[in-house]
Amino acid sequence: MIIKSLVVNNFRVFRGVHEIDLAPRKQREYHDAPAPIVLFGGLNGAGKTSILTAVRVALYGRAAFGRGMTATEYQAQLDALIHKGVGISEGKSSIELVFTHSHNGIESEYKITRGWSRGQKDRLVLEKDSEELSQMNYDQCQSFLNELIPSGIADLFFFDGEKIAELAEDESGEVLQTAVRRLLGIDVVERLRNDLAIYLKRHDAAALPANIKAQIEKLEADREAAEKAAKAMANEAVLCRAKIDLIAADIDKAEGELSRRGGAWANSREQEKAKQNTLEAERKELEKTLRTEIEGNLAYAFAPKALSKLFTQLEAEKSAKQTTSFNAELQSFMNELSQELSFRLADSTTALSTIQDCLNARHASQQNTDILLDISDREFNQIHSQVNVLAPEAYSRFDTARQRLSVVEEEIASLSVNIARAPEQEQVEAQLFTIKSLTKKRTEAILEHKETAESAKRLYREAIDLARKVQKLHDKHKVAHDAEASLTNAQNAHTMLADFSEKLTQVRVKQLEAEFIKSYQKLARKEDLQLSARINTQSFDVELIDENGHTISRKALSAGEKQIYAISILEALGRTSGKQLPIIIDTPLGRLDSKHRDKLIKFYFPEASHQVIILSTDTEIDESYFNSVDFKYSISHAFEIQFDGSTKSSKVKEGYFWEQTSKTVAEVN
Repeated sequence: MIIKSLVVNNFRVFRGVHEIDLAPRKQREYHDAPAPIVLFGGLNGAGKTSILTAVRVALYGRAAFGRGMTATEYQAQLDALIHKGVGISEGKSSIELVFTHSHNGIESEYKITRGWSRGQKDRLVLEKDSEELSQMNYDQCQSFLNELIPSGIADLFFFDGEKIAELAEDESGEVLQTAVRRLLGIDVVERLRNDLAIYLKRHDAAALPANIKAQIEKLEADREAAEKAAKAMANEAVLCRAKIDLIAADIDKAEGELSRRGGAWANSREQEKAKQNTLEAERKELEKTLRTEIEGNLAYAFAPKALSKLFTQLEAEKSAKQTTSFNAELQSFMNELSQELSFRLADSTTALSTIQDCLNARHASQQNTDILLDISDREFNQIHSQVNVLAPEAYSRFDTARQRLSVVEEEIASLSVNIARAPEQEQVEAQLFTIKSLTKKRTEAILEHKETAESAKRLYREAIDLARKVQKLHDKHKVAHDAEASLTNAQNAHTMLADFSEKLTQVRVKQLEAEFIKSYQKLARKEDLQLSARINTQSFDVELIDENGHTISRKALSAGEKQIYAISILEALGRTSGKQLPIIIDTPLGRLDSKHRDKLIKFYFPEASHQVIILSTDTEIDESYFNSVDFKYSISHAFEIQFDGSTKSSKVKEGYFWEQTSKTVAEVN
């Protein structure tokens, strides 16, 4: 299969009609065959993912958005895809996809046209070799496309590079099991076995004795009744679930009303009051402490300059009094000395005069201080202790109590506001009663849901048991020896196909294991890691085994390693199946480090398929990669998607970020 062209009209960020040539081209200098890679470059939000989305929507319609989507949800998705840029008000969009596909060795060209208007169902037209398949209606066309390229397979070939890592996290193996069975043809064998089983069952029933046939008919009737009852119970369970959701919504509404009435404050009213009383008691104690300190030595701490002058005066007076006392003693001693000298010396006048001059000089040099306060040494020491020891301690206690009092008063004020907000208990009792009643109803509904769900399960098990009994009766009373040759052949083929399916699965799984190991070791960053793989033939779960035989947990892999793991599985599936399908990869290198990127650029993209459409940002396939020898010779042609902020739309120009040509993809406004 080769996708030749894509035409989008007013689709997502693309305004007007854009026709994009996707067919691989031959590089004259480098290749005998067309180069496989068609490269799209665009900044985030430019419209790269729109290319992938357009291909998937064109091919699969509703299935492109996942399983179980309702018609209403699908319509909403389509409406969201219509371009909403500046100057566009048509309210309609369309996609055309042209591709070639080979069936039984004959290649044909198909053209899909899917269009829709806002609020209206999409229209689907399918052409084969330029002729419209008008005999097929919408559902038949979609069914034909689903058979042409099953969506379960396309999910593994048209993918988001970051989201494909989810394949590594699928512990159930369901995704891989579906892909393996479809890609490797195992599902065809299973369908043939099922068809043969239906054929045999019909012929067996026709050949059974009347009494056995009656037993089977009764068992079948009981089985159908059990299935019907189980479905009814399952519906009841769904209704119960809806009932639970409605009650939960009512509870939310009642709680919201309670909150608006101050219910949240009412719940804590008593606690707030108790805390307020405690803080009030603390405030009284703090105020008492402050008064005590104020009445004590605290005042001394508030006049440091005045007290400094006071102590200067007191020290001076103390020194002056000591000097006066000493001078008085000295003068008394001098009087006694004068008398002694007068008696002992014949001429004592000179000596006495000299001594008196010295005393006078000493008195003159002494500083005179007025005695103003005249306190005793004991009083001085008491004042000194009060000012320099007791006053700082009092201030410290006072300041601590003052700061705590400020905090306490703020908390009391805040509590008062909260208490004032809280309504009285009587005002919220009605809401509280409503919530209590609704909670009780929800509990009852949950129990009812559990009971109905269990009943549904029990009835389904009963229906399964009855079906097994029917099958046992069929198996017990087979009349193969009286059947025609076709019946015998069908029975033999049914048995043979079971063995063939099992052996085919084992052979294919072994091939897949070998291809996976080859791909993973080629792309993994740790070249020296000797990995092997083991795939369960029942669950199709893949286990990585290291060189020591230990299983490597996929949960322990980084996001980039999971992406490499998933891409290795995809490459292995493609090589094992031999199917020629194009690959479209959006955001191929987003989660990968530089070494993983180098591996993909060199070993994966150029060899992944005969057509590889890559949707990249400038930081993924950058200039160095674009011009690398391993990559550039595999590029058929490239486009850059450019977003215009003024029109809120994008255009596609041929060329890449660093290589632009004058050619612009066709656009009609």
